[in-house]
Amino acid sequence: MADIVSMPKLGFDMAEGTLVHWVKKVGESVAKGDVLAEIETDKATVEVESSFEGVMARQLVEEKEIVPVGTPIAVIAAPGEEVADVPAPQAEKPGAPKEESAPAAALAPEVAPAVAEAQAGSGMVKASPLAKRMAKDHQLNLAELEGSGPGGRVVKKDVEQALASPKAAAPLAAAVETRAALPPAAWSAAGAPADERVSLNKLRQAIGRRMVESKQTVPHFYLTYDVDAAPLLELRKQVNELLPEEEKTSVNDFLIKAAAVALRRFPNLNASLQGTEVVRHGHVNIGVAVAVEGGLLTVVTRDADQKPVRVISGEVKSLVKRARDGKVRPEDIEGSTFSISNLGMYQVEEFGAIINPPEAAILAVGAARETPVVVNGEVKAGLRMKLTLSVDHRVSDGAEGAQFMQWLKQIIEQPLHLMI
Repeated sequence: MADIVSMPKLGFDMAEGTLVHWVKKVGESVAKGDVLAEIETDKATVEVESSFEGVMARQLVEEKEIVPVGTPIAVIAAPGEEVADVPAPQAEKPGAPKEESAPAAALAPEVAPAVAEAQAGSGMVKASPLAKRMAKDHQLNLAELEGSGPGGRVVKKDVEQALASPKAAAPLAAAVETRAALPPAAWSAAGAPADERVSLNKLRQAIGRRMVESKQTVPHFYLTYDVDAAPLLELRKQVNELLPEEEKTSVNDFLIKAAAVALRRFPNLNASLQGTEVVRHGHVNIGVAVAVEGGLLTVVTRDADQKPVRVISGEVKSLVKRARDGKVRPEDIEGSTFSISNLGMYQVEEFGAIINPPEAAILAVGAARETPVVVNGEVKAGLRMKLTLSVDHRVSDGAEGAQFMQWLKQIIEQPLHLMI
């Protein structure tokens, strides 16, 4: 019997996702673990793997369509299996648990239009969510369009055809005529770029929600330390001399390891607040803030306290590449217990980062810079780096945060701690 693939829930707060791209085409064979599609969530574009094997029999949603979690998106059937001949499913019993997959009868011709209509909402015109949004953005009346989808449903290509028609181009022509009728003195004003309104993408919306929540509900306090970066930079130089170009380490790799080692002594900072309880996490999973197109992602290197710097470096390179290529996996961005945000590569000297809920703390890293320092009463050139710890005051306090920073400073200034 064929299997239905549903829109997966790729995060605890995910309610819907956008099917960005079908990787498998109709008729192609599918093995367990094969990537079926790329799904855009609030946080990232994620590759969705198949739990079934067979042939991609049907695709129920179009690319760029917004789909609620749990909605059927595809059918995988045995080679040669007629999906339309699959018997209709039994009605779900009240209170019965939902299955991850349902019989493929939901894809029978008489049922598919109903699924599509449910996705389109309760409006009088049957249309896909993407078509509705496009029509709204371009002020098109859906009732005037002839749908080419199942049951007369208006889909993306119907809206695109309408936009390409002379009728849709009329407002632009009118604007050109209006400018031509203006006196030359007014041309410069008329020809100036108009105000541009850019809709926030899902990632930026999610960042906004989480950061507002963090700043409004989490009582932050901040501790800044100035550390001697020269010993760490010298150790990194020596390590990189032994490694091939593609495996060379970054300063951030050493800082991830240093923070993870320090957190073992201070479990209150490797924690999260859940109701009236502080959960001290057994694993030290360091989230690393990565700038991506349209926002910021936190990728996670797990059990960083137990891994050599070289291994951490390789993992972070892979995670960052997948994040910037839009190919992250759910496990790449979930489960961090403490985060690091490093703006040193942009020559930022010092800043305070916003805590990434539900974590209890985050470390902000500035640039290593040459500066005069006093050593034994003499002014010498030194390499200094400023680190700022942001802490949730409900979970910890200033004394504990200061002790953590003292130990972290000692590790960085005596970096052989990281090699033991």
